[in-house]
Amino acid sequence: MNEKEIFDKFIEARALLEGHFVLSSGLHSAKYIQCARVMMFPEIASQLCGQLAKIISQKFETIDMIVSPAMGGVIVGYEVARQLKCPAVFFERVEGNFKLRRGFEIENGQRCLMVEDIVTTGLSSRECIAAINQNGGKVIGAACLIDRSSGFADVGVDLISLAQMQIDTYKESEIPDWLNARPITKPGSRNLK
Repeated sequence: MNEKEIFDKFIEARALLEGHFVLSSGLHSAKYIQCARVMMFPEIASQLCGQLAKIISQKFETIDMIVSPAMGGVIVGYEVARQLKCPAVFFERVEGNFKLRRGFEIENGQRCLMVEDIVTTGLSSRECIAAINQNGGKVIGAACLIDRSSGFADVGVDLISLAQMQIDTYKESEIPDWLNARPITKPGSRNLK
């Protein structure tokens, strides 16, 4: 599956949105990738995550566990883990910090791959990786479906992506007038109460 075919799946699922979005990082963008729209179709989710699993298995010999940040990474992490035949767990935000809940544990020294849906600045990925380390895991790398930074995001470990896309983002003080004229939407889950 090439990048055009991958993005066609996102277009088919109406997951490439246009408007004025405030991303989880606080940056503003005229485009947003709503990965949950793609993951709602099991056949498409299986195809995309299967392609990502193939790339992962070529890079890493031993993976003990897939670990993802909630919300966006949960389905992607699960499906990649299912295809790699290893367990999957996820971190949830509790009072702003990532915590393992639901009886999830990471054994000391367990080789963990952090799997996310979309990476823009890498903030959620870095937070998840730090939480894995704090819980005794050994982070061997990271993977995502779409790298919105086109390889510029630094998550602290090697990042594998199924596809890369460069989407302009703006700091609050640098939003162009044409974007400010659009109503703002906050689609992420970072600051939900």
